[in-house]
Amino acid sequence: MTEEEINRQLVNRKFYKAEQEAGFAQSHPKTTPQQQDPAYRLAFGDTDFLLREELRPVRFQLELLKAEMLLEEADIGSTLVIYGSARIPAPDAVEAALATATTPERKAVIERLASKSKYYEEARKLARYASTCGVVEEGKRQFVVCSGGGPSIMEAANRGAVDVGADSIGLNIVLPHEQAPNPYVTPHLSFQFHYFALRKMHFLMRARAVAVFPGGFGTFDEFFELLTLIQTGKMKPIPVLLFGGDYWNKVINFRAIAEEGVINFEDLDLFKPVETAEEAWAEIVKFYELDCGAE
Repeated sequence: MTEEEINRQLVNRKFYKAEQEAGFAQSHPKTTPQQQDPAYRLAFGDTDFLLREELRPVRFQLELLKAEMLLEEADIGSTLVIYGSARIPAPDAVEAALATATTPERKAVIERLASKSKYYEEARKLARYASTCGVVEEGKRQFVVCSGGGPSIMEAANRGAVDVGADSIGLNIVLPHEQAPNPYVTPHLSFQFHYFALRKMHFLMRARAVAVFPGGFGTFDEFFELLTLIQTGKMKPIPVLLFGGDYWNKVINFRAIAEEGVINFEDLDLFKPVETAEEAWAEIVKFYELDCGAE
């Protein structure tokens, strides 16, 4: 078909795509004062312009759209989200962690973290169960493992998916100190966010189950926002599996919150305490009536 025939087709695009226009703009020599001034740059290719305070709503939209579009293109229908600490060492890293202790106080802290290393393995196993199940509905992959993309419990989640040759998602956040995705996140499903709010939206937009392991402020934030959304009816109930009863009962008196009247006792049923990956996966299987158990 000749170019003339192509141009006569009604379905043929009559305007250049934005990327083509950007290429034209880049290729043109900039020899005049007007062409060299930032005002002359294409708005969508002008990083300095996009980073202005007034463009915050646009950046919000971009962070929402980029991950949403790429997850949709990857045929990901739903996720199993795994929250947890970035500090709990993997079982094979406990000795090295203890060796860094320079004071008795620091050693005691690391020993307490090391005592939770079993949860690294539980997170990894849970990710394997979900990834092995391989549920597909309407052409979309379901229960794809999703973590915060960082180390420790997050790493264990992505690692469990890799163990069985499955993809997994990592939602990293830009921090003042250096942070990189753990090596087990699927590269084309590894995202970086500026806004915590948009990152948390993406955690839950596709979530069909959430596993919460011992963690700090970040885990508390994610866990309690999830409970608030379900409690207030903004989000339909999903399995919320809380790992580590000893830890959570020590740091939060859930029953006392209900006894004080600021939540209902029924709200304590919004999450299910568990200790093992087998227990957690059994709850998910029961909730959704799945055909695959923990194997």
